[in-house]
Amino acid sequence: MLPPKFQKLPYRPCVGIMLLNTDNHIFVGERLDNLGAWQMPQGGIDPGEDVHQAAMREMMEEVGTNQADIIKVADTKVRYDLPAERIPNFWNGKYRGQEQTWVALRFTGQDSDIILDNHHEPEFNQWKWVKPKETVDLIVPFKRELYMQVLDLFDDILSS
Repeated sequence: MLPPKFQKLPYRPCVGIMLLNTDNHIFVGERLDNLGAWQMPQGGIDPGEDVHQAAMREMMEEVGTNQADIIKVADTKVRYDLPAERIPNFWNGKYRGQEQTWVALRFTGQDSDIILDNHHEPEFNQWKWVKPKETVDLIVPFKRELYMQVLDLFDDILSS
């Protein structure tokens, strides 16, 4: 549980991207700022953007491609709290964590279309396709429960 001084902070509106290849493996990237920590692409929703626009922008910024079609937008938002000691270091300490709307997309390009340094502030050091259940073990511990929820939100897609 967060200390009281952080409990009143809002959650940052965010989009999460589950990018799937034709084998239903999930794109994960290793964070440049935390080597050994992998995650699916995600990022804030800018003012005036809808979830679809934010997902495509974030995918272009973090994955370096827009070669994907939206399959499904989760009908439930999920939240996570940052560990208390990290809150001052993220988003100028304005948020306790993120409230995410997750979007599943089908990758329509080739692996060579993925360009991690396509953006002026790259997020990832390297990337790979992983089986859905493998994603949870790669993620930093404070996001593992969230990733299990995300897998459940898209179970209909992942099991097909």
